[in-house]
Amino acid sequence: MSDAPHIEALKAIAHPLRYSIIDALAKGDQNVGEIEGATGIGQPTLSQQLAVLRKAGLVETRRQAKLVYYSIDKDRAKTVLESLAFLGEPATGRSADKPERSKGAANFARLVT
Repeated sequence: MSDAPHIEALKAIAHPLRYSIIDALAKGDQNVGEIEGATGIGQPTLSQQLAVLRKAGLVETRRQAKLVYYSIDKDRAKTVLESLAFLGEPATGRSADKPERSKGAANFARLVT
């Protein structure tokens, strides 16, 4: 199934700890210590969650001296977001007959743009 990678990426984002990591990385590249400080997620949990995000292709790494910096893979995140096309374009205003949608996808969209 061609959608399986997108589903795995969405599952990765859906976890509260991983979502907070993605949220922290939306502010820019960070090393593990900076992510730990921003999220409050300690070791080894942080490393495990970063491994899941790497496997899903949502984060990239680069080495600078002894530190590894993580960043959002914006191309991959955009592809995953585009897989949610069935949600349609964000509305500029709410109609009285339309129920309010969850803000989860909208928050993810804001992170990758």
